Amino acid sequence: MIKHTVIGLMSGTSLDGLDISAVEFIKKGHSWSFNLLKSKTINYPKDLFLKLKKVTHLDGLQLSLLNIELGAFFGQTTKSFIADSNLKIDYIASHGHTVFHQPNNKLTLQIGCGQEIANATNLPVVFDFRSKDVSLGGHGAPLVPVGDKFLFSKYHACLNFGGIANVSYDNNQKQRVAFDICPFNIPLNYLANQLELKYDESGNIAKSGKVNQQLLNQLNSIEFYNTHGPKSLGIEWFDAVLLPILNDFNASLEDELCTVSHHIAIQVSNIINQINGDDILISGGGAYNKFVIDLIKTLTNKNIVIPDKEIIEFKEALIFGFLGVLRMGNEINVLSSVTGASKNSSSGLIAYP
Repeated sequence: MIKHTVIGLMSGTSLDGLDISAVEFIKKGHSWSFNLLKSKTINYPKDLFLKLKKVTHLDGLQLSLLNIELGAFFGQTTKSFIADSNLKIDYIASHGHTVFHQPNNKLTLQIGCGQEIANATNLPVVFDFRSKDVSLGGHGAPLVPVGDKFLFSKYHACLNFGGIANVSYDNNQKQRVAFDICPFNIPLNYLANQLELKYDESGNIAKSGKVNQQLLNQLNSIEFYNTHGPKSLGIEWFDAVLLPILNDFNASLEDELCTVSHHIAIQVSNIINQINGDDILISGGGAYNKFVIDLIKTLTNKNIVIPDKEIIEFKEALIFGFLGVLRMGNEINVLSSVTGASKNSSSGLIAYP
């Protein structure tokens, strides 16, 4: 039996803070299990939040400086978390914060300097999990399915509802496949921001609106939904494809929120209805959107499982910790069946203090 105690760090596109999870991973033979020891979300200081919000518009120097600043924030925040938790940590695995994700151009960029984290915490840090796979012709996303396969295998499929909704499951050949389904919190939060709200709690405002059939048809006819995986979405796709549709449409924000919610539910249900097996695990902040979850339940006969709060909020950080464990053991942590790369890989750079 082998044990590793690891910190997983995750910063999502919805900018709701830095998720930190301390996790004990146990390997017996070829089987893995975990104990989630402690988790916390740290909000970004206002100035850092504002920089991250406009990160795609920064020039090269500003972006380079932000990479260092964010890494220092990750490092100091993690150092305090470790001190408060009184745990002995072996190493840290950091996803970083995605700025650009354009696999067709062999480009993916996550900032949050790994060396800064290593120096602040005096621990080895695994980071930059996506670049190697993209270089091998893959999408570099999603990466969580390795953790779904080994840590959450009792579910027939795992859905994550963050800025983007994605799915992971074993196909008929017992290969793990996964892909991004559609945007989730990115458009919903964008519309809620127009109402001077951070987000639409439980989807209550969306529920108060009406479906605009013309807008719904336009959203459902987006070409991305007609292509097969592996495929992935980024904020640039939202800005280029979905945002112009929302901005050009003359409807109330309540109706747009309602319509986008139906759009999400339709796209998600279209996918999970094709999956063999009934038990579907949902995690990520979107699991709290009761309106969308209820819409999905009306469109599928699957057993939708909403886990406890810690798994909802910290499953991604937990699994990036697991990716770090696999990388430190030089084991495969990115599956070509998921990303479309030319081969499986053990991905991630390692920074030592």
